[in-house]
Amino acid sequence: MHPKVFVSHASEDKERFVIDFATRLRKNGVDAWLDKWEMLPGDSLVDKIFEEGIKDAAAFIVILSTSSVNKPWVHEELNAAVVKRINNGSKLIPVVLDNCEVPEVLASTLWERVPDLNSYNASFDRILASIFNISTKPPLGQLPLYTESPITLISGMHKNDSLLLKVSCENALLTGSMSIDPKKLFFVDANPILPEQELKDAMEIMDKFGSIELHRTLGCDLHSFKITEAGFELYARDCISNYQETIKTVKFALVNKQLSKNSAIAEEVNSPLLLIDHILNILEHSGDIKQSKMISGECHINYISPSLRRALND
Repeated sequence: MHPKVFVSHASEDKERFVIDFATRLRKNGVDAWLDKWEMLPGDSLVDKIFEEGIKDAAAFIVILSTSSVNKPWVHEELNAAVVKRINNGSKLIPVVLDNCEVPEVLASTLWERVPDLNSYNASFDRILASIFNISTKPPLGQLPLYTESPITLISGMHKNDSLLLKVSCENALLTGSMSIDPKKLFFVDANPILPEQELKDAMEIMDKFGSIELHRTLGCDLHSFKITEAGFELYARDCISNYQETIKTVKFALVNKQLSKNSAIAEEVNSPLLLIDHILNILEHSGDIKQSKMISGECHINYISPSLRRALND
């Protein structure tokens, strides 16, 4: 369906702009109503303009210029268009050619200014888009990653800090390394999983409270870091299901099955080696075991405390 548009103008503007403008509208599928094309000798001005032109128009374009703003006919047509817009919701599009004063009735209406009558492609495209109700607004993209899924909050932490630690620790479990490169981990298709400044703030705060250890480098915006034992423990308690049960299973593997290598315990418990290493470190700090660590990453447990044995027997 071709939208019908009434073009109100002064005769002085017909040759210098209006005919070319209305012709371009018609070439683009708009049924532009122009008196030069629609009215014949003997036709009633009132009937043709107000009953045929304006009455059935989906949009009303008023060409404003130094010639038209004071023309009685233009004012009559404009008044009729304003009434029609109020009653029917039809579109009213003012096009300003000269540096003329815009009528008060159009003060609250967005108008399109045409500064160069010989080159107005951009203005014409905006007018055409308005007639067809086509927005040039870019389409909505995907929501940022940090909004797409609920964040598991770690006790006592801000949601950004929780996200930082959770993503880091999950990556550590997959890679077997506590070392994190934020430029690789926290960016997806060049987009940060958090706004970049908030990511930097979270890293600084987590470093301050000992959950990570930043490796500061001159000239680097996002420093690499290492997850600390304390940081991983916070994550494990709140985010790893059956974490306490896993600790208990590791203790049984040590005492009852007398497994002495971290790799053997990981296989027995069916858990990532990094998690087993973390649990062994926790047990060592509490005095329950002693272990020897090799450069290769292999650990040998060479002492189990009597208190750990007694605790499992009770």
